[in-house]
Amino acid sequence: MGEFLNNIYNLIIEVVNSSTIYGPLFACLLIFLESILPVLPLFVFITVIFLTYGNTLGFLVSYILTCLGCFFSFFMCRKALKKTFQRRVRKIKEFDKFMNHIDKMSIPNLVLLIAIPFTPAFLVNIASALSKMPFKKYALAIIFGKISLVAFWGFIGTSLVESLKNPRILIVIIIMVSVTYFLSKLVSQKMHI
Repeated sequence: MGEFLNNIYNLIIEVVNSSTIYGPLFACLLIFLESILPVLPLFVFITVIFLTYGNTLGFLVSYILTCLGCFFSFFMCRKALKKTFQRRVRKIKEFDKFMNHIDKMSIPNLVLLIAIPFTPAFLVNIASALSKMPFKKYALAIIFGKISLVAFWGFIGTSLVESLKNPRILIVIIIMVSVTYFLSKLVSQKMHI
């Protein structure tokens, strides 16, 4: 496993070192599109951005593009699919039960779901868009949840093998997820969402 991860890391470093400005710009576009096309490996693109622009700017660029991609996906699904979905699919009892669960999901629980690195963003975007969830609730969850997700993939990606050997980095990520969860809970209580 360690050798496989090391090979991925070396490949990313090689792409960053051999690419011109178009490599990072292409990675930026792919970060945006990853929220719509689930087959794209987000961690690779975030790693390229972190390695190209550094931790601070790399984080900001990745975070903003990831959030924008999720918002675009949400609006696209809500506009194009919601009416058809309400007429046809929501009438199925089991599926309606699932969607009612999504409708009632609290912001902190949604933040936690989004912050988990292996949760498919496109599924969260589609389920939220097809539910009765207000955009404000969804947007707050994305804004809080993507902080630790982008940090996780950026820091894990830039020091992939070292992160797996050094538990302190993983502990910092767990603390970040916990803090964003409790902050989102506090904000949702203040805003009565």
